[in-house]
Amino acid sequence: MATQLAKRLVKMPGSICLLALAGMASAAQPAPLAALPHVAIPADWRLVWSDEFDRDGLPDPAKWAYDTAFNKQGWFNHERQYYAAGRLENSQVRDGKLIITARKEALASMPDYGGQLYSSARLFTRGLAEWSIGLVEVRAKVPCGVGTWPAIWMLGTRGRWPVDGEIDIMEHVGSKPGEILGSIYTGAQNWPMNTPNTKSIRIDDACRSFHNYQLHWTPERMLIAVDGLAYNELPNAGDGDYQKWPFALPQYLLLNLAIGGDLGGAVDERSLPQQFEVDYVRIYQPPSSAPAAAPAALPAVQPAPKPAIQPNLGASSQAR
Repeated sequence: MATQLAKRLVKMPGSICLLALAGMASAAQPAPLAALPHVAIPADWRLVWSDEFDRDGLPDPAKWAYDTAFNKQGWFNHERQYYAAGRLENSQVRDGKLIITARKEALASMPDYGGQLYSSARLFTRGLAEWSIGLVEVRAKVPCGVGTWPAIWMLGTRGRWPVDGEIDIMEHVGSKPGEILGSIYTGAQNWPMNTPNTKSIRIDDACRSFHNYQLHWTPERMLIAVDGLAYNELPNAGDGDYQKWPFALPQYLLLNLAIGGDLGGAVDERSLPQQFEVDYVRIYQPPSSAPAAAPAALPAVQPAPKPAIQPNLGASSQAR
């Protein structure tokens, strides 16, 4: 009872910032970030969509679908996992958390099996919910096994990368424990053009403790933050150029745990299985915003990939 009550208190929006800031004091390095504002839930914004993961079993099908589109031909960026759908071994809600588990196993009996030696899961809201502007907050704990590559990110519903945008709210690779990456990609800023917008922040206990990974998205600017501490931004130039700011149109949310690949690197099989744990997902919007809703029609093209790495640039992305 006491444990459940403590969790409910942590989940209260009013308590989030106080608890998070206390834990961030020694973990993050705020000195170079002084110019960016603190990220918090504005007082008049309302909760428009959430998953508290309070029902054990598979993830709620009214909120999440499984992305398995490239299992047969292989996933982008030389990733090595097979993404399983509706399989408790890879995605399940238990004890108030979503747990995405990567395992060393070959699911050769699956009809879309593509020869992968690892299994995992990739959940998204595509076709179920989408947003344009808002505060996205995902409380999560990442794995630190070498070769793991968890991500919290968003893609444009039109399905064209990078033109329709990508927002990486959080990426982490097990070979660099505690280094959190945040990226914003557009037609004008992306790694193929050698113009990526990726920043990092140090969170020493990211693999041991839950943290709030946040996106604050307004018509004027995007901020990516951890526990309220912003470390990357994209201002809207305001000139109407879609190549620079495609974010007037909606994006959908993805949660996944990739294995290996250009950014994940070599896999230490001895560390598997590994778990990416999500305590909750919450999305807030100002009163004037339309509620989250499924798009009227989805494009046939699947916008899949995920970041590759560029020399001397850190992590960058190719829509995963």
